[in-house]
Amino acid sequence: MGMIVQRARRVVVKVGSSLVTNEGRGLDAQAIGHWCRQLAQLASTGREVVMVSSGAIAEGMKRLGWKARPKEIHELQAAAAVGQMGLAHMYETQLSAHGLRSAQVLLTHADLTDRERYLNARSTLTTLLRLKVVPVINENDTVVNDEIKFGDNDTLGALVANLVEADVLVILTDQRGLYEADPRRAPDARFVDEAQAGDPELERMAGGAGSSIGRGGMLTKVLAARRAARSGASTVIASGHEHDVLLRLAAGESIGTALVAATPKLAARKQWMANHLQLRGAVLIDDGAVAKLRDGGKSLLPIGMLEVKGEFARGDVIAVQSSDGVEVARGLANYASAEARLIARKPSSEFERLLGFTGEPEMIHRDNMILS
Repeated sequence: MGMIVQRARRVVVKVGSSLVTNEGRGLDAQAIGHWCRQLAQLASTGREVVMVSSGAIAEGMKRLGWKARPKEIHELQAAAAVGQMGLAHMYETQLSAHGLRSAQVLLTHADLTDRERYLNARSTLTTLLRLKVVPVINENDTVVNDEIKFGDNDTLGALVANLVEADVLVILTDQRGLYEADPRRAPDARFVDEAQAGDPELERMAGGAGSSIGRGGMLTKVLAARRAARSGASTVIASGHEHDVLLRLAAGESIGTALVAATPKLAARKQWMANHLQLRGAVLIDDGAVAKLRDGGKSLLPIGMLEVKGEFARGDVIAVQSSDGVEVARGLANYASAEARLIARKPSSEFERLLGFTGEPEMIHRDNMILS
């Protein structure tokens, strides 16, 4: 287990409400300072880090002078909107104290289920990581009803791990990790050091444990690990009360429960694309572009496209075919079919004139493509 975080280059860290608030009474500057110091040390080792942080509603309640969590959705949304100001400001202040730039990214589940918005969010986050900026992510509670009622940041953490193709998701909570039964009811319950993510037995074990402030119990964490494993990310569930827990995990120490992804990161993504039995469309490319894909592992540029077949949206998986119709690759389209027809055989310098906007220079980025 100890190697999971140690080997990881791209890490998503999710902190629960109880680890960033004073028992629900607003944000805890000292606690967030500890997380930011550890994130900075991880970044200094060349790792890319993404933070998924709860705490906006608790901070909003404090700023508004509310003692009890409101029941009305619009009041919860108002509290989230007020609290996001404090959450973003505190992370920005604490991260900049350690020489790191930060960015606030608010996401909803809808952003990650809609193909086009998924690609847009992915492009933004990967750009931020390339610029060595730490994205601080929270659910966009202000505009979404069911996320506040049923949502949890464990699920969001897993979706973000999928989105950026993280190596590991670290879910920090106020519990040590996963036990075979609820330790409050069965004091002799065995602790689970390591298991395979997605094992149905884990869901039985996790039924119902949770803290008073957080929205997600242990079950949501186990389900999040299953989801993260779909893109090849393993998950560690550990106590955020352990001293320097992120640094110790990164040093190879075994803390908490490791839920290991069965398939390696690249294989999981390739498998997902390969499993599309029906593709919505295809692009035919010239021999020079075929050679660049096969020999050089390059991205597909529109200038190499001879023809666009079918109707597809940005984010759809499409086939890449040689001029005689043989599939040479498949991948995620950066442009819809109508746009692709306009920019086929054209250099990227003409995209803005042809489309009215400048998107990515590639039709399919090499990271989003598998060779057939």
